[in-house]
Amino acid sequence: MEQNALEAWKKATDLYVSTLSTQEEKEQASRHFSMVTSISESKGHFTVYTGNKFAAEMLKDNYGAKLKTALVLTEGGKEISLDFLFDESSKPAIIVPPKVRQESAQKEKTNHFVSTMPLNEDYTFDEFVTGPSNSWAHAAAKGAAKEPGKKGYNPLFIHGGTGLGKTHIMQAIGNEIKKNNPQASVCYLTAERFLNEYVNALTSSSQQQFRDRYRKIDVLLVDDIQFMSRGKDFQEEFFNTFNSLHNDGKQIVMTSDVAPKDLPGIESRLISRFEWGMVQEIEQPSYETRLAILKKKSEGMDPPVPEDTLKFIAQNIKSHVRAMEGALGKVNVMMRLDRSIRLNDEILSHLLKDFIEKEKKQKKVTIEEIQGAVAAKYSVTMAQILSSERTASFVTPRQLAMYIARKFTTKSLPEIAKQFEKTHATILHGVKTISKRLDVEPELRENLVSIISEFGYTMEDRIG
Repeated sequence: MEQNALEAWKKATDLYVSTLSTQEEKEQASRHFSMVTSISESKGHFTVYTGNKFAAEMLKDNYGAKLKTALVLTEGGKEISLDFLFDESSKPAIIVPPKVRQESAQKEKTNHFVSTMPLNEDYTFDEFVTGPSNSWAHAAAKGAAKEPGKKGYNPLFIHGGTGLGKTHIMQAIGNEIKKNNPQASVCYLTAERFLNEYVNALTSSSQQQFRDRYRKIDVLLVDDIQFMSRGKDFQEEFFNTFNSLHNDGKQIVMTSDVAPKDLPGIESRLISRFEWGMVQEIEQPSYETRLAILKKKSEGMDPPVPEDTLKFIAQNIKSHVRAMEGALGKVNVMMRLDRSIRLNDEILSHLLKDFIEKEKKQKKVTIEEIQGAVAAKYSVTMAQILSSERTASFVTPRQLAMYIARKFTTKSLPEIAKQFEKTHATILHGVKTISKRLDVEPELRENLVSIISEFGYTMEDRIG
């Protein structure tokens, strides 16, 4: 990549991502931008290259105009133009190897597999900090990477809350397998992307190509498997793909925010298969693990981040690893802007005010307080919130209270289920139902905003 063009692109994408309101949007944009293979610039015309045609079209349609504006801003208002092209000479995003010249059928098959979501090369086992909260998941992941397809690790199902490292450890498996066996075809994608590709196959009557594409790979890594509940026909397709890969001894790895038995809307036969191999949970890290993660993330930063600053972040930001990384990044930017700055607790409290206040908000509200606020808003009793009565006037506030407890607190799913006297599946079904209704029912959304404002929250404060 041309250095100047790369630097301009990095500034523009960072600026664009900073304008997004939710963590989910930021992560999605970052994943999409990782599909870029090279960038060139000539007389104000930027050309962004990707490893496949679909990626180029997707980036242009979804981000073209916004990124052009960001480039104009970062380039000091200069007139620029922006285009996205498929670079046929670049290596496919996730083919291993890029182009093997031997003519065997297996290698021909590998060469034609192209995924739209490349592995992040920084997500390795060496960069993953282990502790009591994730050591079992880490050990299982290393076992799957060492002996992919081995019965005890296949499939491997990793679950845990937002921002705890599930995607990192999943992609570390793929990177390790690629390193050990450069001829293996490794596919990483989210369940949502998988579903979209299936829908596209139906639309274009190319179901057989879709099946051939995913049933001839060596390793399938599927992130956020809970989103598979959106399509019954797709579950049937995935069921058959799963069976085909598993029968052929191919490694399958999945992540989710909950354990298989708690997945809502997933057929029992699929859940049974998800539990065939090994199921491991990643929990919230302890202070010692948080500090170790920050030390690892700060390695190589210029100027170096003082250990007292790392301890301050570890002590004050506990909800998830991603929040810690955001705080560390903000500190690093400030230190680069002012290399003489002395980072004491007072300055850090001011600099990281947004992170710390969000942390305090997440800890102060209890599920009982949420239930009470919702009950008051809808003029129902606490007993009716906790009941199993299916009258619509009770179901909506009950499910809304579940949604707020799940999205605006750090309480675990078992804790929430216990407080509502319901099963995990019932809580997740309620959360999913409200999530869908919020997009089409303005009055419901207004009630939600009104209730969470009582606790000092906004919609941007959602945890997951």
